[in-house]
Amino acid sequence: MVAFIDDHRDVYGVEPICAVLPIAPSTYHWHKARQRDSALRSARARRDRDLRGHIRRVWQTNHSVYGARKVWHELRREGHQVARCTVERLMRQMGLEGVTRSRAWTTTTDSTSSTGRPADLVDRVFTVAAPNRLWVADYTFVATWRGFCYTAFVIDAYARRIVGWRCSTHQRAEFVLDALEQAIYDRTRGGLDGLIHHSDAGSQYLAIRYGDRLVDAGINPSVGSVGDSYDNSLAETIIGLYKTEVIRRRGPWRGIDDVEFATLEWVHWFNTRRLFGPIGYIPPAEHEANHYAAQGQLTLPVHT
Repeated sequence: MVAFIDDHRDVYGVEPICAVLPIAPSTYHWHKARQRDSALRSARARRDRDLRGHIRRVWQTNHSVYGARKVWHELRREGHQVARCTVERLMRQMGLEGVTRSRAWTTTTDSTSSTGRPADLVDRVFTVAAPNRLWVADYTFVATWRGFCYTAFVIDAYARRIVGWRCSTHQRAEFVLDALEQAIYDRTRGGLDGLIHHSDAGSQYLAIRYGDRLVDAGINPSVGSVGDSYDNSLAETIIGLYKTEVIRRRGPWRGIDDVEFATLEWVHWFNTRRLFGPIGYIPPAEHEANHYAAQGQLTLPVHT
């Protein structure tokens, strides 16, 4: 009602409008005085004003993808003592919301034969005790104005950290092999003995060159069943976040160069800044750093 009176007071005057509306002129003038002088506002109103600025900053800094839960966790990490319901209320008032995920799975696996395929060493258990125990790999497609391109990821299951990725205009084995090479280069210092590499049964991951590279690096291959996304659900989850937080939200895409630059930016943010619920609402890099600190070791660098 205050806003309505503001819009029409020059034509009709405050008192005539208040005579029609269920509001006293003194109440209107009291609200206007509070708007002019923040010291007259209640403690809750002053705190809400300050929190709105922090909430908008956190939301915008994190690619405008956070919902109230992650904004609340980030504010608490920064030292702000605020209730989650307060963050939810203020975000509703400000019109801010996180991105939502659509259809979960898109099948890119085209292998139909299990002959000679590595066994499934994971059996849908993606919890490990340390980095470099289990990597999961998969790729997805991205529609651009110049045709489809493809993005492959290699993820360390311990902290959900992306350790290798590559964009390509084709689906040949070379491009997923490039993502693997990046992961091996970044992680060799930590030792890869006993590491399991898990993927779906796509022809790229069953290629002879890909298997030979795993063997050369001392990595044990593991392959899930054909057409069952749950056998590689951790990789599917990360790809789902990628499609939701980057591809669908920031598209349409002109070509692979735009996709590649946006992916580079997102991977860096994902690894170093994005809060991840399953690891305690901290970034993947921090979760790994905590592990190495507990072991009295230095954190291994990852150049993503």
